Amino acid sequence: MDWLLDGDPAIRWQTLRDLVDAPAEVVKSERARVATEGWGARLLTLQDEDGLWAGGALFPSRSSQSLAEEPARGDGNAAPAERSPGTPELRPGQPWTATAYSLVLLADLGVDPHCDRVRQAVKLVRDNCRWEHAGEPFFAGEVEPCIDGMTVVLGSYFGQEVDSVVDRLLGEQLEDGGWNCWTERGSVRSSFHTTIRVLEGLLAHEQASGGSPESSAARLRAEEYLLERKLFRRKSTGALVDRAWLQFSFPTRWHYDVLRGLEYFRATGARPDPRLDEAIDLLRSKPQPDGTWLLENTHPGAVHFTMDDGDGQPSRWNTLRALRVLRWVEQSAL
Repeated sequence: MDWLLDGDPAIRWQTLRDLVDAPAEVVKSERARVATEGWGARLLTLQDEDGLWAGGALFPSRSSQSLAEEPARGDGNAAPAERSPGTPELRPGQPWTATAYSLVLLADLGVDPHCDRVRQAVKLVRDNCRWEHAGEPFFAGEVEPCIDGMTVVLGSYFGQEVDSVVDRLLGEQLEDGGWNCWTERGSVRSSFHTTIRVLEGLLAHEQASGGSPESSAARLRAEEYLLERKLFRRKSTGALVDRAWLQFSFPTRWHYDVLRGLEYFRATGARPDPRLDEAIDLLRSKPQPDGTWLLENTHPGAVHFTMDDGDGQPSRWNTLRALRVLRWVEQSAL
């Protein structure tokens, strides 16, 4: 706990709230520092005057890219590397420096959305940022449910209107209960990656606005999609879907893994379903002798800055996330 509290304000305030049960005024005071110190302040200063990060919505603009290739779109597609500020070498993989993933990181840091500095940053995005797909306004979303799920998360967190995006997602839920970014290309089977993003969006919208009976029903159907598969197994055979999902990442980007799935169910506030037991056992198997969890699977791509010491090293983020999931499990058992 001392190690977590010795971290960035983003780690400290969430530790105080989720693990220490600190008084509300202490948590509020520490949270306020996210916008003025450490990672949060650094990220806010990287926003351009027009409100964009790296000149683009999902991908950096050509003028800010190191490689003049057209980025690929959709789950699982790599985009060209970009030179990250302060990083001399090119990094393979999708760049994570544009507006969407910069806002996701601000939300992950837990920056206070009511802070004047943050409200101004979000207003600039709302007024000026357009999706590369067809120039849609940022908080109107676009056509891929993975991107629209992220839009709903961000709109709900930062107090923007995203009801129409939620309605579109409800109409795109597949027969098996989930979503897939490739639906417009004919896919009829859901993707864990897309489904977790849409689930996070629907839950955030429901918690921020009350949601609707239709969105709640869709969310519960999608939860069943994951639960029937015990968060990482094929429904048909019980086989492991992807070994990478057993390794924990942060930031998660668009990628699914077991800890991300568990964090979603913790955020619902419901008691853990017995079908989560195997995933919880996996989480319990991973702490090191010193009580920390490691960063295991960094998703490649240019970043504004790093927050942990690299794969195979103790991660404050994964330790915080793991401990609060286990606390939820233990408190639910009382």
